Amino acid sequence: MTRSDIPVMAHIGLTPQSIHRMGGYKVQGKTEESAKRLLEDAHIAEDAGAFSLLLEAIRWDWPKKITMELSIPTIGIGAGPHCDGQVLVLHDVLGPVREIPPKFRQTLCKPERISLRSD
Repeated sequence: MTRSDIPVMAHIGLTPQSIHRMGGYKVQGKTEESAKRLLEDAHIAEDAGAFSLLLEAIRWDWPKKITMELSIPTIGIGAGPHCDGQVLVLHDVLGPVREIPPKFRQTLCKPERISLRSD
């Protein structure tokens, strides 16, 4: 895609579209071997031409290492404070969309208490 001038933001760590294969919504890179694989994947994405890298739900100590080694910006979702930027997904912020909410989420409102009315 990058060879066709299509900008690519790569995504490593928890990829929600693959949660069943990954065993659910779990932090990724818990073992040294799997954390090193994430670092390899980050370099592969950068070498392939990604303009940025999304790090989602990765063990707390690896996003800093990944961010320091890459020349492209890293954006974190539940990946700690050491990424170049942060994203909060609207559904994670609003409340109970999933049975088990992400550990990093701070609920800012209770959507079940919001009533949409047309008067």
